[in-house]
Amino acid sequence: MRHGDKQNNLGRKKAHREALLMNLACQLIMHKRIVTTLAKAKALRTYFEPLATKTKKTGSKDIISHNHRIVFSYLNDKSAVKELFTVVAPKIATRPGGYTRIIKLGIRPGDNAEKAMIELVDFNEIYGNSVNAAAEPAKKTRRSKATAAPKKAAEAPATNEATDSTPEAAAE
Repeated sequence: MRHGDKQNNLGRKKAHREALLMNLACQLIMHKRIVTTLAKAKALRTYFEPLATKTKKTGSKDIISHNHRIVFSYLNDKSAVKELFTVVAPKIATRPGGYTRIIKLGIRPGDNAEKAMIELVDFNEIYGNSVNAAAEPAKKTRRSKATAAPKKAAEAPATNEATDSTPEAAAE
């Protein structure tokens, strides 16, 4: 029985599965998008996202070089690691997570498998994020009491403007 086992084994032994995900991750880094089956794309997302998080430049030089070693142990491809840290990392530095996007493409005629395209989010020009655009810092999603107070203060001047008898205030 596989109670509580959430890993998709993809019909492979552990060594074969790790080699498959390693190769898929390297190809995703080098080509920025790949087409594969939906199950492999979902497994690749859980394999790749922690590696992308390790590329963010935080801490001392020792920590950064240690992160290089950790990522290399997962990828075993020097050119993919270099591409990840030099090209991909600056693009995802401000993103708090969710570095990949999976788009379903329908079924494959030969074996009726669901195909999907997995891509790096910041490298897609169709959705408005151009490759050369400067990224602004991501919005924080957690609310705290410190940020709630300025919002109430910001609402107070808005009510004062509405009480003005100017034509602009009446139009609003």
